[in-house]
Amino acid sequence: MKRIILILYQLFVWLPLFLAATILAATAVIVGCMCGGEKFFGHYPGAWWARFTCIITLCPTSVKGWEKLDRNRSYIFVSNHQGAFDIFFIYGYIGQRIKWVMKQSLRNIPLVGKACETAGFIFVDNSSPQAAAKTVAIAESRLTGGASIVIFPEGSRSQTGKLGKFKKGAFQMALDLKLPIVPVTINGSYEVMKKGSFLINPHRMEMVIHDPISTENIEATDLRQMAAALKFLSEETKNAIESGLWERYKK
Repeated sequence: MKRIILILYQLFVWLPLFLAATILAATAVIVGCMCGGEKFFGHYPGAWWARFTCIITLCPTSVKGWEKLDRNRSYIFVSNHQGAFDIFFIYGYIGQRIKWVMKQSLRNIPLVGKACETAGFIFVDNSSPQAAAKTVAIAESRLTGGASIVIFPEGSRSQTGKLGKFKKGAFQMALDLKLPIVPVTINGSYEVMKKGSFLINPHRMEMVIHDPISTENIEATDLRQMAAALKFLSEETKNAIESGLWERYKK
């Protein structure tokens, strides 16, 4: 019976509200940014849309660690990726002006792709070393006035809710831009919408913001030092994220 109620709610309440909010937010972003208000419209309509989505999904939320962040400083936020609702949760509740690092394919989503482009989000191109370097240069140009970047180093959503293998892109970008890495632990979003499912399941979500990891004094002038630095940052970040996981998600 509960499943039937959830399906009816999702089809006749959640979906219409979500689509309407998406269209309104994307339109506000596009028009506002094209009129020169990128600093405001490139973040707040999307953040409000994300928070609204969590609310209509009936998910209680809690955030720990806000006090560790400086609103006027840029960071590389590195988070585990439990499910689709990680994006809504982080965007709506992290309390920082952020730019998402996204796959090129997401540019093709009608209206939303255009909104992401005008908001200054960063589309990753790893087709060649030159293209990857250009992505870093674009990221650096977008991080003004305290804007930050969010990256999921696992690359895709978890199949089990547990941590997967980290790719090095987030840590390479942090080193190249000399920005602190902030590990972020997400709990509960795996239960809201598991990978491969389109049915929402209201569930408590928790975000834990850990202490920033500085990259300013890390020397990486050759390949050996670079490999050691990337390994160190990856392990430190992964250990921090894992320390905040609920027991059911720990290995």
